[in-house]
Amino acid sequence: MKSSWRIFLTIECLLLVLAVYQIIHNTPALIFLIFGGLNLIYALKKSPRTSFNQFQLVLGIVVAILSLLTSGATVWIMVIIGVLYFGLKGVEATGVNMMDQFENAPWRKKQMMMIQTTETESKNGRRFKRPWIGNQRIGTNVYEWDDINFTIFSGDTIIDLGNTLLPKENNVIIIRKGFGRTRILVPLGVGLMLEHSTLNGNVIFEDDFFKLKNESLKVFSEDYDHNARKLKIVTNTLFGDLEVIRI
Repeated sequence: MKSSWRIFLTIECLLLVLAVYQIIHNTPALIFLIFGGLNLIYALKKSPRTSFNQFQLVLGIVVAILSLLTSGATVWIMVIIGVLYFGLKGVEATGVNMMDQFENAPWRKKQMMMIQTTETESKNGRRFKRPWIGNQRIGTNVYEWDDINFTIFSGDTIIDLGNTLLPKENNVIIIRKGFGRTRILVPLGVGLMLEHSTLNGNVIFEDDFFKLKNESLKVFSEDYDHNARKLKIVTNTLFGDLEVIRI
C-alpha cells in the first residue's frame, strides 16, 4: 500500500515538473492560466460575493482548466494515471476480483485448475505487520484460518470468511479502529457473537440495524448455542460503521 503510494506520487511529481515546463514555453496557455488564476483570487477574496464575482469564479476555474488541458499531453497523462490509480484502489477496497467476472466464460468450462499446496506453517512466534492507514481486504484467496487481532488508525476493512474453514471451536476476531468502515462476511453454519463499542456509528448484524452514540452493543445470532463452529467478534471504533453479513 505504502509503496504503491510512493510510486504514484513520484510519477505524478515528475509529470508535474514536465507540465510546468510545457506551460512556461506555451505563451497562450500561460497567459490564459494567469488570467484564470487572477479571476479566482479576486473572486475568492471578495466578501460578500456578488453575482459578477460568482461569474468570475466560474470563469476563472473554466479558463484555468482549459489552459492546463491545452498546454500539452502531460496534463492529460497525469489525469489518466490518477483516474486509473484511484479507480483500481476503489475496486480493491470493495473486494471485487475482476477475474471472477470471467469464470462463466465458455473457454473456462473445460479448464483444468492446478492447486498448489504448501506445508503447514508453525503459528508459534509468528510475527507480521498490518498497515495503520489504508483500505485492506482479508480473505481474497483461500487461506488457513487463524484468529484475527489488529489495530488500524483509519481505513475501510473487509474480512471475508468464505474462503476459509473455521475450526469446530471458539474463533475470535478483534479489531480496534479509529475511523473507517468494517465489513465481516460470514458463511452460514457459524454461530456469531458481536461485542461492539463506538463513539458514533451504525451496526448491521445479519438483519438487525443499530445506531450507536457513545454506546456498547452485545448481540448473538439465533443459532449461536446450537452450532459447533462459533465466531466471537470484538470491535472498538471511534467513528465508523460495522456490518456483519451472512454469505
